[in-house]
Amino acid sequence: MTDVLSGLEAGFAVALLPLNLALVMGGCFVGTLIGALPGIGPINGVAILLPIAYGLGLPPESALILLAGIYYGAEYGGRISSILLNVPGDAGAVMTTLDGNPMAKRGEAGRALSLSAVASFCGGTAAVILMTLFGPLLASFAVKFNPSNYVALMVFAFASLASLVGKNPIKTLLGAVIGLMLATIGIDANTGVARYDFGVPDLLAGIDFLVVVIGLFGMAELIHLVEQQVTGKFTILPIGKSFVSMADLMATKWTILRSSLIGFFIGVLPGTGASVASAVAYGTEKRLASDGDTFGTGNPKGLAAPEAANNAAAGGAMVPMLTLGIPGSGTTAILLGALLLFNVTPGPMMFQTRPEIAWGLIASMYIGNVALLVINLPLVGLFARMLTIPQRYLIPLIAVLAFIGVYSVVGNPFDLFMIIGLGIFGWVLRKLHFSLAPIILGFVLGGLFEDNLRRALSISGGDWSILVADANSLVLYTLALLVVAVPLVLSRRKRMALDTEA
Repeated sequence: MTDVLSGLEAGFAVALLPLNLALVMGGCFVGTLIGALPGIGPINGVAILLPIAYGLGLPPESALILLAGIYYGAEYGGRISSILLNVPGDAGAVMTTLDGNPMAKRGEAGRALSLSAVASFCGGTAAVILMTLFGPLLASFAVKFNPSNYVALMVFAFASLASLVGKNPIKTLLGAVIGLMLATIGIDANTGVARYDFGVPDLLAGIDFLVVVIGLFGMAELIHLVEQQVTGKFTILPIGKSFVSMADLMATKWTILRSSLIGFFIGVLPGTGASVASAVAYGTEKRLASDGDTFGTGNPKGLAAPEAANNAAAGGAMVPMLTLGIPGSGTTAILLGALLLFNVTPGPMMFQTRPEIAWGLIASMYIGNVALLVINLPLVGLFARMLTIPQRYLIPLIAVLAFIGVYSVVGNPFDLFMIIGLGIFGWVLRKLHFSLAPIILGFVLGGLFEDNLRRALSISGGDWSILVADANSLVLYTLALLVVAVPLVLSRRKRMALDTEA
């Protein structure tokens, strides 16, 4: 503990230097703006700005502080378009749309933005504290997670989807299956066989996540707004109060704490990320909450859970990168590349050989979380007023953000047509009362599931028993079974009790 405190003290000495303080503040602000743009997300924001950070000739610790500020600033900013426009900024913000956007639609945009800001701050701060205290220990556990364990984790995540969103579990399951089907399009990386490309060369590389999320959410929302305008059902949304109340904070305090812990521990596992963390946290809170049946209609707990979890996961993903040199997510993989660019080798020895980088980065994350709260809370009213933009301007704005966000990253005109097609498909699904979140999560988790299943079977020579060969997998399969079975048993008992009373 003494070593931790002395290291943290040295880290704050680095992070509080005027240059580094300015960089973390600037990184957080730019990251928030990047996160608010649909489709850009933290991974693309950090990738785009990495050459600039390197070209400025900054010291390694300063460049990493800047890039890390952009990273968790973008995780923070993803909530803005999710809540206001029902368009997730990135995969981790998909769950935020479920309750955040309904709150905005009933005139509580300011309340939703403020609550998500506080939940994000708590999740991020909890992650940094846990990383400081238990980082090396947790990283040593995470590195032992093998492909068969990841398969079990994905099964648990899919089981969580069963009662995650909507009142119809069949439609939720169908949505997840549609997502899995979209994830299988393209060349099979293992065999080189083209799958479901229908003779279209542009589909051989698969469908990019940005195209799916912007098409199903952004373009579908655009078509929905046009429909409302044509049918005369569109109404200007009231702004309502701009700040979260103490009552909201007290009602969600345990939700935020549980979701922060869930997000951090899932974030520590390499390759999982904020999308898995926010989905598991949301599903957990829906089952634990006494008012879980109101999730998806604008319940503050349903907003606080994924917001705390995805920011905690961002902090958790830094643990294996700093302590083992193993990136915990796509964005930390780019940060790892930035370290190597500066001839710095991450891993356990970095805390001894380059403590100014390791501890300076950790200290900057404490400062960055406070900075994000200070920067964003006064802007809540300004963000909320986006909802008062006239319809004739709002529709083109969403369209421009959708097309620019995708084309700037993928650079393929074919993907713009894919956005339109998926948008029409998403609009039809909305008319049929499908939730779009399970489709996105099925798409994200499908790739992780297939990759790890193939690795596990390759290791075992095709022996399926490897999937249940150790305790970690068995625990996760048991939890998955309980997640599906317990709600069914409880609902049956409730019906029997009601029949007895009648």
